[in-house]
Amino acid sequence: MTDLSLAKPPRSEKSAAATLLSMLWRDKLAFVSAIVLLLIILCAMLGPSLLGELASHQNLRGRNSPPFDLAKGWAFVLGGDSLGRPMLARLIVAARSTMLVAAGAVAFALFVGATLGLVAGYLGKNTSQVIMRLADVIMSFPSLLLAVVVLYVLGPSIPNMILVLAITRIPIYLRTTRAEVLEVRERMFVQAAIVMGASHWRIIARHVLPVVTPTLVTIATLDFAFVMLAESSLSFLGIGIQPPDITWGLMVSQGRPYLSNAWWLALWPGVCIVITTLALNLLSNWMRIALDPAQRWRLEARSTSDE
Repeated sequence: MTDLSLAKPPRSEKSAAATLLSMLWRDKLAFVSAIVLLLIILCAMLGPSLLGELASHQNLRGRNSPPFDLAKGWAFVLGGDSLGRPMLARLIVAARSTMLVAAGAVAFALFVGATLGLVAGYLGKNTSQVIMRLADVIMSFPSLLLAVVVLYVLGPSIPNMILVLAITRIPIYLRTTRAEVLEVRERMFVQAAIVMGASHWRIIARHVLPVVTPTLVTIATLDFAFVMLAESSLSFLGIGIQPPDITWGLMVSQGRPYLSNAWWLALWPGVCIVITTLALNLLSNWMRIALDPAQRWRLEARSTSDE
């Protein structure tokens, strides 16, 4: 008799993935938010290679073309900018720089902050005090003012923007991780691992980090929206990403002088920022419950009752 158990995926993993997808499908707002974010990510990945030349092509005869006028082609469905470039193509191309800055800053801040938080929460008091005083120093400076000063000294560019935004967000992850670790390290399974002789780093990696990860993922999702808004604010002030690179915040800044006669230059990138931020906030609310074993029963019960 042939044993078919090896050919099938583990039931627990399959059921866990199916449960998450079912919970996402039942929460219509979270499901729509996930679809919107997937479309934005696809635009960020494929847009510059497909529409990069069209987004940079100038046509002074089409300056400030009004939206929904298809006489100049499908690319001008959202109108044209002050140099006759199609707004739709520029919005799609600008998604890459906007997402790159936000994702890079969040990933860097998450890695550094979580690492320092794990060390500060698990190791001795002296190490914790040194790390926490470092976080206090960073938090003592207003984040926007710190970003303005650093970008003025180093110059506006995508790497510098990622660096300065990440530095201002590190204390958020550091403090959250440390607070979680202080509670988790007192649990019975961690004490059992210590008694069995496991090393500190093995306990942190195998027992503490998996418990802390859902909280960090939820915060990172919310922080992604905050960092994107911060980048847009800096670009709007003129110290963010500079041409020929484009972001949604820079497009809003470039459209500001034309608000009276070409409102669409600032409206469409602003709408993209609002939609992305709203989708991230709605999805983070779902993730906060779905990744928490103490609360996810609410979503599972809703999925069961709807079937």
